[in-house]
Amino acid sequence: MADEITLTEEQKALIERLGVYHEKVGIPPAPSRILSLLTISPETELTFDQIRSTLQLSKSATSNALNMLMNTEKVDYITRSGDRKRYFKSKIGVWRKEMTSTVNRLTKAADLLEEVLHNRPKETVEFNKNLENVIDFMRFINAEMPELIKKWEAKQE
Repeated sequence: MADEITLTEEQKALIERLGVYHEKVGIPPAPSRILSLLTISPETELTFDQIRSTLQLSKSATSNALNMLMNTEKVDYITRSGDRKRYFKSKIGVWRKEMTSTVNRLTKAADLLEEVLHNRPKETVEFNKNLENVIDFMRFINAEMPELIKKWEAKQE
């Protein structure tokens, strides 16, 4: 196929492995493979046809997957002067925003689990203790994350 980009067998296998990882954290198969391709491809910006052709996806699967990835802010696109095509690229550079979002979700989950704990029967001692440990760990992660980010940033300088 003319638009297919050249990848090594190792890169193709890595796209598949990374795609499976993305699926396990809740991203559907086609968006998972596109996100993986945009991460692994030697070209950081790919056209719709390059993505579709390289991953051997249908037009509708490619379109739906790209729309989902753009709606979840994992992928963006640019245009080039004199070229009507859109060039899709990974938004891997916004990882800090993703981390903040993850921590916020942990906070909400801990709050909700705490409410669950308060509504559980007292007789389920072992279960309740395990639930307390989960809540405690989530709160620990939330408290430590800002300091970890500061340490990492200091290390980068």
